[in-house]
Amino acid sequence: MSESRAADGDQTYDVIVIGGGPVGENAAGRTAAGGLRTALVEAERVGGECSYWACMPSKALLRPGHALAAARRVPGVPVGERLDAAAVLKRRNEFTSNWDDSGQVDWAVGAGIEVVRGRGRLTGERTVEVGGRVLTARRAVIVCTGSVPRTPNLPGLADVEHWGSREATSAQEVPSSLVVLGGGVVGVEMAQAWARLGSAVTLVVSGERPLPKFEAFAGDLVADGLREDGVVLRTGVKATGVSGVDGSVTLSLSDGSSVSGEKLLVATGRQPATFDLGVEQFGFTAGDALPVDDTGRVEGVDWLYAAGDVTGRALLTHQGKYAARAVGTAVVTGAQNPQPWTASVATADHTAVPQVVFTDPEVAAVGWTEAQARDAGLDVRVVDLDIAVAGSSLHADGYKGKARMIVDERKRTLVGVTFAGPDTAELLHAATVAIVGEITVDRLWHAVPAYPTISEVWLRLLEAYGL
Repeated sequence: MSESRAADGDQTYDVIVIGGGPVGENAAGRTAAGGLRTALVEAERVGGECSYWACMPSKALLRPGHALAAARRVPGVPVGERLDAAAVLKRRNEFTSNWDDSGQVDWAVGAGIEVVRGRGRLTGERTVEVGGRVLTARRAVIVCTGSVPRTPNLPGLADVEHWGSREATSAQEVPSSLVVLGGGVVGVEMAQAWARLGSAVTLVVSGERPLPKFEAFAGDLVADGLREDGVVLRTGVKATGVSGVDGSVTLSLSDGSSVSGEKLLVATGRQPATFDLGVEQFGFTAGDALPVDDTGRVEGVDWLYAAGDVTGRALLTHQGKYAARAVGTAVVTGAQNPQPWTASVATADHTAVPQVVFTDPEVAAVGWTEAQARDAGLDVRVVDLDIAVAGSSLHADGYKGKARMIVDERKRTLVGVTFAGPDTAELLHAATVAIVGEITVDRLWHAVPAYPTISEVWLRLLEAYGL
């Protein structure tokens, strides 16, 4: 099989996947492995946003700064004064394969997937138009087009050159100064990455702290970490307008003040990429999420499936890939109303979505926040604890972190866990397993953490609970 073989031969497939990012790759890989002739339609680069403009390059930008900060927290480790920005950007370029997707295409071809270049658009029942050609699916079309930045309606913004998330992760030079609008994950990660690379960064947040969707203590700790890196935080203010002159961008704020920088990064959220997709003919609105059941089947259209950001369920690469595996399994097996926690349903979307914010300190969370659990009507007990164990003391001098465990008192199982502190991401999977497995706190007591590791915080949480 080869790339775009459909251009020369049979245009009928068992499955057509629109969108060749990680989610589409997983869906296509699953159906191809199941013996179904599968086309993967991609308008830009196979590997998608995550590989070239999101997960991989952003973490490549962040990691060197984290390593330097970690070394500084351990006396006796020789460290330099600052990062080598050119080397960091060169390594970032290598992680994106210099924005060349040939390696991803080779993987797809080797997996038995036929790659079709071009923008896919639904034109009717089981039909997809790509560059004037019409492809037909015998069994299913799976939409995995992801999401795009949500641009605010801000006076002057359209007239000023500015960064979105793509520009922020692919820039080849460090700006002398950067204004970041938005205190979500992209905003805080990019604020810290560029600050540590030498840019003077100002972060503008409309609320009282960044990361408003997480527990408040997590946002507070991240705010402290940003300030330690020299980031100026402007909280509780909204942007009212943008202007630009002579290589500088100025953001006007609701309190009458303004902030300026060489570059402006607008990081105010994302929305499903359902524009120019043909969803209107099936009763959906362009720009809105496609509603799906847990197998990924789109509401009211028995042959149409979707996975990932385009569904609006959990805008995270790993969760989209999980949903894609469920969709692929459901299409291969023809599953109808499968039981929860089987391979063809994305059950965890509702109860156990893990997420890491890769700042320093890191934030790692899974399940519900306290507010979400109470809003759901659960009788919960919340256990809060400073992360202060032998493992954290050895890990870094002055280690500062916090943990929260939320217990459903009726079932005595965990429904939410949040860690915030240096290198807490590696604690997250244990919490995810505990929530997915509905392990009682009494049983969890017998999962003995190794000493001396930061994981010993689990023992302290359970002791604080009363075991």
